Amino acid sequence: MCRGWSVECLVTVVITDGESPMFQVPSTSMVGQQAAIAGVEWLEVRTSGETPDDIHALEAAMRGLDIDGFVSGALRSDYQKNRLERMAERLGVKSWTPLWHQSGDMHLKQMIEHGFEIMITAVSAEGLTEGWLGHVLTVESYEKLAGLALKHRFHVEGEGGEYETLVLKGPHMPERLDVKGRPTWDGVRGTYDVV
Repeated sequence: MCRGWSVECLVTVVITDGESPMFQVPSTSMVGQQAAIAGVEWLEVRTSGETPDDIHALEAAMRGLDIDGFVSGALRSDYQKNRLERMAERLGVKSWTPLWHQSGDMHLKQMIEHGFEIMITAVSAEGLTEGWLGHVLTVESYEKLAGLALKHRFHVEGEGGEYETLVLKGPHMPERLDVKGRPTWDGVRGTYDVV
């Protein structure tokens, strides 16, 4: 949007059976509301998350769109980027990954500084406790998160699945996403279950 491109829709892969090595699972049900606030159509793609069915479901859904390309948010995962690029080739469209190999530290810090409200919706790394579930990152709490990432050796931006997030507000969203939920914690990992 900032580049002046026409955004046709937000596409979300919703995993119906547990976990996925490819797509985020927690809080993806909220993307429809994010899209509505941003004034963009939403396309929900439901799949079990099994490989290769996950990418086939996404490809089938995107085949019906009149688009030149798509944007994904991968920072480091060759697995994710390569699968999406191969899908783009089969669809005859461009795959653009603008965050690819950006500094995770800089990326997350700049998002917070530019007005993004980012809630942590799942944690699964040593050092991240139940207290982070439902927490909206601030400049101060980001510094604490960065310290934990250094101490416990996880990616500060969560790119390795150490935690998952949900954007509640950003420059592309004129209103804030209203989210209520409750934490589920098993003593090692947990989720903030949106209700």
